[in-house]
Amino acid sequence: MFAYSGDFFHSIKGKIFILFAVTFLSIGVLAGLNYWSLSTVSQRLLLGEKYDDLLNDILEVRRYEKNYFFYSDAKSLSEGIVYLERIDALAGELAGDMAVLVGDAQQKNFMALLSRYGQAMRALAKGGTTGQEALRNLGKSLTEAADDIRRQKRERAHKALKQTHIMPVAFLSVFLLLMALVIKLISQGVLRPLGMVAAGTARVGRGDFSPIATGAEQLSEIADFIRAFNRMSHELAVNQEHLLQARKMAALGTFTAGIAHELNNPINNVLLSAEGLREDYREAIDADGQEMIDDIMQQAERASDIVRNLLDFSRTGHPASEGLCPAKVVGSTLNLLKNQAMLAGVTLHVAVPERLPDVCGDLRSLQQVFMNLLLNAIQATPKGGTVSISAHEADADMVAFDVSDTGPGIPESIQEHIFEPFFSTKEVGKGTGLGLAVTYALVHRYEGQISVRSKEGQGAVFTVLLPRVDSVSQPDEKE
Repeated sequence: MFAYSGDFFHSIKGKIFILFAVTFLSIGVLAGLNYWSLSTVSQRLLLGEKYDDLLNDILEVRRYEKNYFFYSDAKSLSEGIVYLERIDALAGELAGDMAVLVGDAQQKNFMALLSRYGQAMRALAKGGTTGQEALRNLGKSLTEAADDIRRQKRERAHKALKQTHIMPVAFLSVFLLLMALVIKLISQGVLRPLGMVAAGTARVGRGDFSPIATGAEQLSEIADFIRAFNRMSHELAVNQEHLLQARKMAALGTFTAGIAHELNNPINNVLLSAEGLREDYREAIDADGQEMIDDIMQQAERASDIVRNLLDFSRTGHPASEGLCPAKVVGSTLNLLKNQAMLAGVTLHVAVPERLPDVCGDLRSLQQVFMNLLLNAIQATPKGGTVSISAHEADADMVAFDVSDTGPGIPESIQEHIFEPFFSTKEVGKGTGLGLAVTYALVHRYEGQISVRSKEGQGAVFTVLLPRVDSVSQPDEKE
């Protein structure tokens, strides 16, 4: 369940979840503090009322005290004693809070004053001779002490009340912080990458398929989106190259087809004339003349091969195809090349399973494809080297053929040109530059793909992808 927690918290959903979780937690804490603060204020206000009652009761006792001394009214002392009992009970109830509020020393001093004043009042009520001045001084000190305690209690209550004013500011601060974080998330995490993608799209429209840089700080959804865009750009670049190559092939094909047809008849006439000359005048022509006729025929045959390659290269449309066993196609091609490999001192290694799915194609065309690749590999491989051909299922739609050699490899600077018509690295007169171009055209004619990978000094590997017979609809079947 938590295997993707790292990706989740680096995603937009994760960031939003964290923001709102922290916000709700902060609001919860602030609400709890606010509730506690209000409860404290309420409790202190209730206690403040009791301190008010305490002071009022003391003042009431003192009023009865004055009535007694002014009017010698014994009933006033009795009523004063009733209030003293209420004061004693209230002071006992507030003793704990009073000790916290004013400290143990001031609380004990208040309780001592209350006790002495109560004793003097009760003694006077029983007929004692407590001095009027002494009782008044005790009453005054008791009143001042109670008033001071009440004042401190009110200050505490007002302080707690002021603290509650902070809560709305705290709530507003949390809200503003949340908004700032959301704006930052949207602007830096979403809008900025989208702007990069928009700029990248504009570049693609201008033919620039360079990828957009991705960073570890980007949100996972945005990073996935940019990676998908980069894959699309790469595929567009590859398809653009294939399209340009196909257009170039088509243009050259049209051009070369006309030339090939025009050259074919004269070359055949030259070849037939040379053969007739050699047959009819064999006895009359000396050795030098025979050598010149052989040279004419050899060059005419080479020109005929070039014309044939030009015609193969220029063919368009989708030829009739059938399901062919990859092992049989490769095997029949190798039978034609065994002698050349033996004469070149090159070992042929074959790894093509019999159970591979059939591929679409024409036997002659596919033989030409693999013959061109294998012949190039044999010619590029030094004596004692190895040329290998293997095949496997690339995916559900394709079968892959790899033709590799142990030759000097192909420089990276020319790899993008090797499928172009008339491009050759061989010496003049030893190659037409059409072999790989014809191979490229034939492979793409059957909706396949061909690519090369090579490093100098490490040989080359040509990969041909051909569609499985069950993955495409055959044109001849449609017709």
